[in-house]
Amino acid sequence: MNIKQAKEYIENTVRLYLKKDEFGEYRIPVVRQRPVFLLGAPGIGKTAIMEQVAQELSIALVSYSMTHHTRQSALGLPFIAHKEYQGMEYEISEYTMSEIIASIYEVMENSGIREGILFLDEINCVSETLAPSMLQFLQYKVFGRHRVPDGWVIVTAGNPPEYNKSVREFDVVTMDRLKLLEVEADYKAWKEYAQHKGIHAAVLNFLELKKEYFYRIETTVNGRSYVTARGWEDLSQILNLYEEESMKADESLVGQYLHNERIMKEFTAYYDLFNKYKKEYQTEEILAGTAHEQTYIRAGKASFDERLSLLGMLMDKVISEAREDMESSDYLVELSKNLKAVKAALPKMPLMQMLENQIAGRGKAMERAAMAGSLSDAEKRKGRRILRFLETQKKTLLLEGITEGEQGFIKLKTAFDELAGNLKQRTAQTRTRMENLFHFAKKAFDGGNEMLILVTEFTANNDSARFIGQFGCPAYEEHSKELMLSERRDSLFDEIAALDLEV
Repeated sequence: MNIKQAKEYIENTVRLYLKKDEFGEYRIPVVRQRPVFLLGAPGIGKTAIMEQVAQELSIALVSYSMTHHTRQSALGLPFIAHKEYQGMEYEISEYTMSEIIASIYEVMENSGIREGILFLDEINCVSETLAPSMLQFLQYKVFGRHRVPDGWVIVTAGNPPEYNKSVREFDVVTMDRLKLLEVEADYKAWKEYAQHKGIHAAVLNFLELKKEYFYRIETTVNGRSYVTARGWEDLSQILNLYEEESMKADESLVGQYLHNERIMKEFTAYYDLFNKYKKEYQTEEILAGTAHEQTYIRAGKASFDERLSLLGMLMDKVISEAREDMESSDYLVELSKNLKAVKAALPKMPLMQMLENQIAGRGKAMERAAMAGSLSDAEKRKGRRILRFLETQKKTLLLEGITEGEQGFIKLKTAFDELAGNLKQRTAQTRTRMENLFHFAKKAFDGGNEMLILVTEFTANNDSARFIGQFGCPAYEEHSKELMLSERRDSLFDEIAALDLEV
């Protein structure tokens, strides 16, 4: 299965493991809650999907790499305890709490979240002294003499032996206590994640042309060469920063992330070409609807690779703007809830106290989620924007000497309305630029597959689909219907041909 399918399977498994009956007991007893074992090549996103599952289910996440643990840190350190049995005193060996178990209780204590996922990476690389204890742990959730708290689902991961010399293959007895998921690298599944994360357009465009380069691990005369999903994502981030600082990315930089000489050289050459297209085609003019006639002519005569690269950079720009607009929309929707709470409490509570309560409550909720490992980047950004608004308005009101609740709330509402008005202007501009992109594609690539690619990408991408659903885009609707009718017509012709009828 691919990483997206694995994520869905794990999410469903965790949800079912945490399901309770009418008496508050788990429907599947703890001893029957088999740990999930993700087996797959390195760098395909196993850790990333665990973070996503925890965030989407609003539960905690504790992650450990088992290669870093000795028997003592995993099971606890021995100490001498004094006991009395039947009137006789004895000195016996006891163990301190496992570092892993202790970290779960610490997260529960600090976050207030009682259920979660214990993710143990590289589980099949445990030390020789720890290996015998793993069978007991996998079946009974016990490290040393301490159990994993109820409500915590165990998910493990590891690499196949061909990727890691430290791997110890589990025997049948151990494997019989696991839910095995074998995960393979899959570009299509990763692409959905990459688009949502805003992976650099040059990376996505290059991989659209060279899908076979997405994931590759091989042994050459010069040693091991490898390119992974993790490498592409990290490269994307550094490229964005290099561009912000007007720094030139060369082979030495790309080679730090893509450890395959051929792929490194090809991507570096493509990246240079990508930047050349961006400059020569003047993409901002295309999206502004002011492109010169020569631009349309050149695009129409360009090779397929060049057309795909141009379309990719244009889509990336518009989708990025749609993503920012949707984040702003989500932020304002959430902020409106805070303002409604302030207004509802005004007759009973002073405005400043209510604002302080909202600020403290939001900050505490974010802190708890962060401690639990379940605070997504999007939620963090949204929370920080809300805190900034509330804190800024509180300071403004204090400086202006406004203490009465009704007058103060009018000021808050005015500031909120200004933000909403700015968003309305930005979404109108984004919609216009989206329309201009469709107009350009129709005029420059009339009769080509580019329009199909454009509609498909805007439909599949979560950010653009949400934007169109909320704010509309007539050009998208028009071409989407045209393509659906065209596909249906072709399908009917195929069905008629299959019947071998004379028409």
